[in-house]
Amino acid sequence: MKTAVWLYLFLFVAFFDLHAQYPILTPFAISLGAAPSFIGLMMGMYSITHLPGNLIAGFGVDRYGSRLFIVFSLFAAGVVLLFQSHVTNPWQLLLLRSISGFVLAFLSPACLSLLARITSDRTEQGKLMAGNGLVHTLASVVSPAAGAYLVAKIGFTTAFTLLGWILIVTAVCAIFFIREINVKTVQAPEVSIHPVPVKNKAVLPLEQALPIPWLVYVLPVALSCAQGILSFELPLMAKTQEAMLTTGLLFSVVSIGALVTLSMLFLNRVSAFQRTLWGSLALAIIYFCIASHISVPLTVMLLFVGMAKGIILPALSTLLIELSGGARYGRTFSVLSIAFSVGAFIGPMAAGQVRDYISPYYIAFIALMIAVSVLPLHISRSLASRTFFS
Repeated sequence: MKTAVWLYLFLFVAFFDLHAQYPILTPFAISLGAAPSFIGLMMGMYSITHLPGNLIAGFGVDRYGSRLFIVFSLFAAGVVLLFQSHVTNPWQLLLLRSISGFVLAFLSPACLSLLARITSDRTEQGKLMAGNGLVHTLASVVSPAAGAYLVAKIGFTTAFTLLGWILIVTAVCAIFFIREINVKTVQAPEVSIHPVPVKNKAVLPLEQALPIPWLVYVLPVALSCAQGILSFELPLMAKTQEAMLTTGLLFSVVSIGALVTLSMLFLNRVSAFQRTLWGSLALAIIYFCIASHISVPLTVMLLFVGMAKGIILPALSTLLIELSGGARYGRTFSVLSIAFSVGAFIGPMAAGQVRDYISPYYIAFIALMIAVSVLPLHISRSLASRTFFS
């Protein structure tokens, strides 16, 4: 469990650093002369360049472990931020954000796979996934406001430089404190459980994986689409440094809402499938209310958005572990990251094109309702067939 503690610490620093950029990237792009449609393209490119990284991580993490990919992802992202602090036009920013999307694509599958390998007990794995969500949320509570405050005090150039060096130092520390773990899981008789030496390196065995229904990945696409729309829309409210601070606080409100439900440990007694399904339905209704401009303060609605996400995200990770049968975590979470990347590409791109005609939040509502409608198909039957969990 010492590995989990160190991993949580590094994840906190990494997530703090990355979420601190949310409220400042859009104003920074506007200061360079970017139009809203170009900003949507930039956010979409950041997400779509996740895909090759996710594919590489899916096979690489299962074969070589998580440590190498965690260190590389943090270090490369820090270097990109150092270059980002010196850009002078929107196209340079687009290029660097695309590179950043690729290198950061390794981080999530590697971290989730390492957490899942710490133990083969399903209850403990669920707690570790909830812990990951808690760390992520704690970092994102303070980081958006901190990032906006940082820019207001020291400017974009110095802020990006500081955030870049934080990631680089974190990557160096990860080399010394993160240790690879290989937990033996239930195997088919013909599958070898012994590492195979390749070029004097220990190669992790590939476990036999159970097929996961592809419909389950419609939900993460819809979730990240909705999140991408929210991340696109909120920073456009910032026209001044004071408004940028307000935007940072709004992002923090979302994280506070997630922290509330993540702290409700009794929710873990409910099945992962039920939490995922009903949490997603509630999130869809909330986005519909935001789009409809009902007489409820935006701050309250964003708090509810965060509460729903605090239910869904750890439950979704646990659901995938159950569906996978405890095998090939790298590939399982790689496909999850790919689904998130696809949705994060669609969301801002669509919002940038339709925001002059309709509220982009309607797109978030429709995407989530489609996902909620197809999620129960085959999923319950697939879970019932996993006698490994009974």
